[in-house]
Amino acid sequence: MIKSMTGFGKSEVVLPNKKITVEVRTLNSKQLDLSVKLPTIYRPFEFEIRTLAGKMLQRGKADLFISVETTAQRADARINEELFHLYYEQLRDLCLRHGMNAGGNDEIDNALLQCIMRLPDVVSTQEETISEEEHTAVIGAVEQALTHLDEFRLQEGAILIADLLKRVDKIEGYKQEVIPFEKARTETIKERIRENLAQLQVDFDSNRLEQEMIFYLEKLDITEEKVRLTNHCKYFREVAASEENVGRKLGFIAQEMGREINTMGSKANETNIQILVVKMKDELEKIKEQVLNIL
Repeated sequence: MIKSMTGFGKSEVVLPNKKITVEVRTLNSKQLDLSVKLPTIYRPFEFEIRTLAGKMLQRGKADLFISVETTAQRADARINEELFHLYYEQLRDLCLRHGMNAGGNDEIDNALLQCIMRLPDVVSTQEETISEEEHTAVIGAVEQALTHLDEFRLQEGAILIADLLKRVDKIEGYKQEVIPFEKARTETIKERIRENLAQLQVDFDSNRLEQEMIFYLEKLDITEEKVRLTNHCKYFREVAASEENVGRKLGFIAQEMGREINTMGSKANETNIQILVVKMKDELEKIKEQVLNIL
């Protein structure tokens, strides 16, 4: 199945005293670029989480976030009184130097208290020991978020490939529209050569002229390019229908399609064919842009 590299997945798991939330966001990238942000207490699980995410994500720029919300009525917290006092003394001196009545104004004391309590390391929780149950819950939440992400990618991939195949059909349609102009182009080129020779008013061998015109027109023939373009379009559909993780492969096929279209344009020598070639190029550029989002 075709998957997009853009996606989002989220999961939550509730334990007796906390709620764990996992979010994964991905964008397109040539390689896997995984960023993991998680609470300090879960750092020992980082390698396991990265390995698990890497297997499922494979490619793309990914951000994985884990957050923990404590739901217990009481938190096992400790106030660092020494640090609190140090912060208070420094802030009080700062207030006095700026003419603020610190220590004698309830409103200012209140503001100081709130400010100090938010400063680093003033309030700390005792080091937690992660139980096996919590470890299993964290890994399970990561797996679930990645599964949701994968489902999102599949949905986006289905939309992407439908658009791509529609554009491939358009390219083949424009290629078919070229056919009526090919014969007219041949006659136009022959007539132009004859008119130019007539203006020169010189004698020439008609048989030799025909041979030279055939040789010249063979160089402008685009039959091979059309056949190869048809084969590339067919292969594009086959790969999209039967393989997984085809983003790079479809990109290579699109490049080959571009070569054939460019050659047709250089050989066209006819206004209507060149217009159709421009339309094919336009669709191909959109294909190339979209293929970059496919896993």
